[in-house]
Amino acid sequence: MKAHTYETQSTITPDKAIQFLKEGNDRFINNMKYNRNLLTQVEDTREGQWPFATILSCIDSRTTVEHIFDQGLGDIFSIRIAGNFVNQDILGSMEFACNVAGSKLIVVLGHSKCGALKGGLDAHSIKDSGLDNLSSMVDKFEDKIQAVIKEDEDRSSKNACLLNRLNLHNIEHTVHEIKNLSPALQALSDEGKIKIVGANYDVETGVVSWL
Repeated sequence: MKAHTYETQSTITPDKAIQFLKEGNDRFINNMKYNRNLLTQVEDTREGQWPFATILSCIDSRTTVEHIFDQGLGDIFSIRIAGNFVNQDILGSMEFACNVAGSKLIVVLGHSKCGALKGGLDAHSIKDSGLDNLSSMVDKFEDKIQAVIKEDEDRSSKNACLLNRLNLHNIEHTVHEIKNLSPALQALSDEGKIKIVGANYDVETGVVSWL
C-alpha cells in the first residue's frame, strides 16, 4: 500500500472516504489488514501529507484509529481527547485538516465503556479525589447527562443502559457542535466538499457502527 498523494486525495469524495474506513474496519475485524511497508510510507510522505479523513476519538488505548480502520502513515488526521468532545483548539485543528490540507471527512468516533463518560456519571467521587483538572473535564459532560438520564434512574457508571445512551448522545452532540461552532467547516459541508459524521466503536467486538 502506497501513501496518499495530492493526486489521489483529490479524487476522493466524502462518501468514498467513508467507504475506505468501512472497508478498513472490515479488514480489522477479520484480521486481514493490508500489508504495508511503513518505512516506505515514511519516504513517501517526507515532502508532505494528504490525509483523506480526520477522526476525533477518545484517548482510550483500545481505540487507536489507524488500527481499527486499517490505515497507514499519511492516511488520516487523528485527534484524541478523553470523551471525544470539541473545544476551540480541536476545531482549529479540524479547520486546518479540511480547509488547508484537503481532508474530505470528519468522523466523531465514540466507543462503548468510555471511561471519561463513566467519570461524568460518577463526578461526585472525582471531585473528592483532588484531581482538579480531571474533575473540570468530566464536568463538561453534565449537560449531556441531564439530557439523557430518566427521572429516578440510577446515576452510576455501572448503569450500562444509561452509559450507552450517554455515549451515543455525546457523539451526536459533538457532531452538531462542530457544525455549529465552525462556520468554515459548515460551509465545506454545505458545499458537499466534506461530510461530518458520527460513529461508535465496540470495544468487545472491534466493530464500528455508523450513526
